[in-house]
Amino acid sequence: MQQPVRWRQWFLRDSPDVLGLLVDQSRVTVDAMASFDRWASGEAGEAKGVRALEHAGDTARRAVVAALRRAFVTPVEPEDLFALSELLDSILNQAKNIVREAEVLDMAPDGPMAAMSHLALVGVQQLALAFPNLASRPDAATDAADAAIHQQRLMEREYRVGMSKLLEAHDIREVMGRRELYRRYARMGDGIEEVADRIWYTVVKRA
Repeated sequence: MQQPVRWRQWFLRDSPDVLGLLVDQSRVTVDAMASFDRWASGEAGEAKGVRALEHAGDTARRAVVAALRRAFVTPVEPEDLFALSELLDSILNQAKNIVREAEVLDMAPDGPMAAMSHLALVGVQQLALAFPNLASRPDAATDAADAAIHQQRLMEREYRVGMSKLLEAHDIREVMGRRELYRRYARMGDGIEEVADRIWYTVVKRA
């Protein structure tokens, strides 16, 4: 007896490469953070690049979520893929918001911002190395996560250096504006650590 169509479709349903789509999202995020790094190093025109790539990151995240809804089997648990995609997206949102806030405050990036931006880029590059290895090489994934956390620690150091230098400033507008921008960088660093921690959590659950 022939199976009803709906059951045949259920058994033969396609299983999209959700992890591959997460890797794609991470690559877009790296490109965006590279643009952000150039902006913080003095290339003001890169602000447009950050915005454009942030939109591309949103598109990549939607692709991950859509694939999760269709996927029958995933290489790691769907909730972990969803969380990793969401947390990665939040890092890129922080970068876009820093650019926007700097423009509103009419403050060009300074030395501490340039240093923290570069460390954030390296941290995201390490996160991007972890994702392809989540299912097949868990040790490599956690090593990359640890490397990303190391960059976050260096960001904390630069944050403290920048904040301490503000004690020498006499312009209240400068102090208040820079403090807000530096705090946004600190939140970005926290976001990098959150992704790295989730990578570890994902790997430990599979052990």
